[in-house]
Amino acid sequence: MILKSTIDRIMEATDIVEVIGEFVQLKKRGANYVGLSPFVNERTPSFTVSPVKGIFKDFSSGKGGSAVTFLMELEKFTYPEALKWLAKKYSIEVEETVETAENKEEENRRESLMIVSGFAAKFFHESLLNTDEGKAIGLSYFKERGFSTETIKKFELGYSPDQWEAFTGQALKEGYLEEFLTESGLSVKRDNGSLYDRYRGRVMFPIHSFTGRVIAFGGRTLKSDKNVPKYVNSPESEIYHKSNILYGLHFARKAIREEDNCYLVEGYADVISVHQAGIENVVASSGTSLTVEQIRLIGRLTKNITILYDGDAAGIKAAVRGLDLILEEGLNVKVVLFPDGHDPDSYVRLVGTAGFKKHIDDNKKDFILFKTSLLLKEAGNDPIKKSEVIRDIVESIAKIPDSIKASVFIKECSHILQIDERALLSELNKMRQAKAKKDSQQPNGRMITPVEDYPLVEEPVEEAKETFSQEKEIVRLLLLYGNKMIDWDGIANTYIGPFMVAELNDVDFEHPAAKEFIRLYSKEVENGVLPEDQHFIHYPDKDIVDLVVTLIATKYTLSENWYEMHKILVSDEQANMKATILGAIFHLKKHKVGKMLQTLRDELQNAVTDEDQDILLTQYMRMKKVEKTISDYLGSVIIK
Repeated sequence: MILKSTIDRIMEATDIVEVIGEFVQLKKRGANYVGLSPFVNERTPSFTVSPVKGIFKDFSSGKGGSAVTFLMELEKFTYPEALKWLAKKYSIEVEETVETAENKEEENRRESLMIVSGFAAKFFHESLLNTDEGKAIGLSYFKERGFSTETIKKFELGYSPDQWEAFTGQALKEGYLEEFLTESGLSVKRDNGSLYDRYRGRVMFPIHSFTGRVIAFGGRTLKSDKNVPKYVNSPESEIYHKSNILYGLHFARKAIREEDNCYLVEGYADVISVHQAGIENVVASSGTSLTVEQIRLIGRLTKNITILYDGDAAGIKAAVRGLDLILEEGLNVKVVLFPDGHDPDSYVRLVGTAGFKKHIDDNKKDFILFKTSLLLKEAGNDPIKKSEVIRDIVESIAKIPDSIKASVFIKECSHILQIDERALLSELNKMRQAKAKKDSQQPNGRMITPVEDYPLVEEPVEEAKETFSQEKEIVRLLLLYGNKMIDWDGIANTYIGPFMVAELNDVDFEHPAAKEFIRLYSKEVENGVLPEDQHFIHYPDKDIVDLVVTLIATKYTLSENWYEMHKILVSDEQANMKATILGAIFHLKKHKVGKMLQTLRDELQNAVTDEDQDILLTQYMRMKKVEKTISDYLGSVIIK
């Protein structure tokens, strides 16, 4: 069996457009890609791929799902075989494993670390917003930085009380185990075996995984004591490997896709300030040197990176040395400098969104040309240093896999460096030949394959169409709006997902796929997680995947000019979320009550004794009152 941690790596590395593009000729149409169905013969394209959602939908055959599902449908792979194919494509090693008690314990351990991190994020966030100390110290700091309440809540910013055991004591009181508190780095063990808080007296920046779960923290001190480290970050753990994480990527991924560009900054505050200014395609390496894994994360979403550097000259030179990795991965890199004394955080607060964007547009330079100018300026008139610069620049160009792009840079650099283009090309070819020879001498890595398949779930039994239709509507609303806040009747700090789960706890779903979806969703909510569509798109159960993809995939997109052309207003279910959510809940309840009444009517007709008739009639009248209550409520809530 393939470990879940390996599956997660495969899913995060997979670019669905790239994968399906190997089998289907795709053309970009708006935010999506379209092509002819590979499953049926057709002349008009009905096959759609959504890179933002990570799904495909074939409207001719009805098939849909993730890249894994596509390979299973087209190539008739089993689930593990599809994963193995993707792992090979993205050079991810799949170790051979057999499901044992140890494997199960490892997965449970990973989930326990996730849960305790989620609890910590909630504790720090509530400490910030609801305690006198948090408001006076932490909240005032964030407000001084210009962070709005909405931003603070979105990024789940927090405050750790300046006490030795405030968090740890509460966590232990609520039943969280010492081993997970220490392994996650939230608590530290003293010599006498007792625990204390790692982050006491610090403002907290939760670090989210690609899918949005809290996996680590950065804590910033507000004290001026030079002996106290400015930042304390989570140690490496089973769920947190800093080389694989970009701060803010969970919030930025959609915007990166849409803008086809990723802004790369250095720190937490840079990400938050720029994001708050409406420029959401921004992430940070959080002070660490950029890694190949981080670059590939960005490369899945866009091939364009714009690096926003602080105005510090020493920092620029240090960062430039490590950026050849980006070129090697085939990405286009541009660089923007800010005036001395400014970083993206301070500059966007100074000049605003429009001024910030204008500065980027006016000052962005291709990385190779930027590096050439920078190093040439340092070399001055020293011929030895200048020759070193030339070699350094050619080494960078040699990293670019696209030979046409490399030739263009050679041409431009020859002009800047005032050296013959042929000499640069000769040097470039030597470097490439040396690299090719070195690569050919390296042994091929062996791909270890799994020995156990994931079981396939049998096809569900057909249910009544009306029941399934109403149950599907509940699933659809949870997928689209479950992670949004309720904004009606003065209800505060409540998400739609948990609200719907609570309202439906007395309803038994009948269709197997919808029933299983509700069970999975409720379980995640109990663990403090609001699952999004990606959680279910990559679920091993094909019926769950089919249900989810069918509900979120749309064949047509309304033109932005529709209203102007036809003056026909299309109703928007988000305009009255109360009516949308409560309407779906109570229509389903009314339908269920109606079926129960029909069952009681049938039983009344077949009742033999007067006593049985009286009992059934009492139940019937009680259910009729319930039906009337629901009908009255629907009439008062739903705007016809």
